[in-house]
Amino acid sequence: MELHVYNLIMAKAPALNVRDIRSVTDFQRNAKTQVARLRKTKAPMVLTVNGSAAIVVQDAGAYQKLVDRIEELEYEREFVAAVNEGIAAAERGDVYPAREALEKLGRELGF
Repeated sequence: MELHVYNLIMAKAPALNVRDIRSVTDFQRNAKTQVARLRKTKAPMVLTVNGSAAIVVQDAGAYQKLVDRIEELEYEREFVAAVNEGIAAAERGDVYPAREALEKLGRELGF
C-alpha cells in the first residue's frame, strides 16, 4: 500500500497563454496598462528580448498564492513520504508495541 501526492499546482495556477507574451519594449511603453492587466487577470506575462522569452512578470498576490501552494505541496510530499516509510516498515515487520517504542525513545533521549 502506498500513498501518492498529485501535483495540483497547475490546477490552481493560471497557465501561460500566448496572448500574454510581449516584448520588454512594449511593456515599458505601456507599463500602466500592462500592470493593470496583470492585476486584473492574475495571469503571468512573458516578456521577450530580441524575440526570446527573458522574464515573467505577475501580480504580486497571484505570485504569493503560487509560492504558498508550492510550500503546501512540499509539506504534503514530505508527509506522504513519512507515511510511506511507516507503511513499508510495518510491512517488513519492523514495528514495536507503543509502550516498547516509547520506552526505547525515552532511553535514546535520556528520559
